[in-house]
Amino acid sequence: MRIVYMGTPEFAVPSLHLLRTHGYDIIGVVTAPDRPQGRGQRIGPSPVKHYALQHQLPLYQPESLRDAEFQTTLASLRPDLIVVVAFRILPKEVFLIPRFGSFNLHASLLPKYRGAAPINWALINGEKETGVTTFFLQEKVDTGSIILQARVAIGPDTTAGELHDTLSEVGAEIVLHTVRLIERGNVVTWPQDETLATPAPKIFKDDCRIRWDRSPQDVHNFIRGLSPQPCAWTKHNEKTLRIYRSSLDTLIIHEDCPSGTVARVESDRLEVSVRGGTISLREVQLEGRKRMGIEEFLRGYQLKVGDVFR
Repeated sequence: MRIVYMGTPEFAVPSLHLLRTHGYDIIGVVTAPDRPQGRGQRIGPSPVKHYALQHQLPLYQPESLRDAEFQTTLASLRPDLIVVVAFRILPKEVFLIPRFGSFNLHASLLPKYRGAAPINWALINGEKETGVTTFFLQEKVDTGSIILQARVAIGPDTTAGELHDTLSEVGAEIVLHTVRLIERGNVVTWPQDETLATPAPKIFKDDCRIRWDRSPQDVHNFIRGLSPQPCAWTKHNEKTLRIYRSSLDTLIIHEDCPSGTVARVESDRLEVSVRGGTISLREVQLEGRKRMGIEEFLRGYQLKVGDVFR
């Protein structure tokens, strides 16, 4: 089985690793061109490129998948299969090249949460369960026939980063199983039910501002659903405060505290009033400072009851 693997972020590395270590012939790895990374914005390789270089896998970094020269090169590799994990949208001219077609790993139980941010939206919406899906590619994004799915329970305080890591590992096993089914000719697919489809669009910084006028559960889900990236935030005295963790260990209603108002401050506790209760902030990062637990944060930053987050 001659496989071209396409992926870019850390989420895509476990699947590539599992295919390689189980003896599959990775004849090409396609990933994004090197981009500016981190605070210093230094040009650097993607996690998938880093892995490919470590293991001497043939590497391709086209600026455009519609580039005729890239498509010719890809066809000349004579792949049996293209495996896609956390990559760009493939044009028809690319995903039809392999003799067995191309499949994608998606971090949701399709047709739920089609789009760029399925992990984030599942948590923001308070789902108790999500999972991964492999499906054959077709022209309309995230709509192809389903090959395999695996379900994963979501804990009440699970963050997007934690769920990302779990789904990455579970997804790798499903990718391996999917390749084996295709190799053996044992694939049985089923169509997605369009009536159950829900969107999971890309999330931008402006979308991450906390609305304190929502319920404690909604605010908690919003914070954990965006942690650690792109991260929920609020403002205090014109400074941005990023919030990574919260808890719902109190539902005391402070009727005299409007939403977004500091309702309680202790050495290791910061409660903010929301609609119908309060929420405790557990891990934060003030603009210009490092990420820290709430006790350390309160030792160096003065907040008092009645202060307002906006």
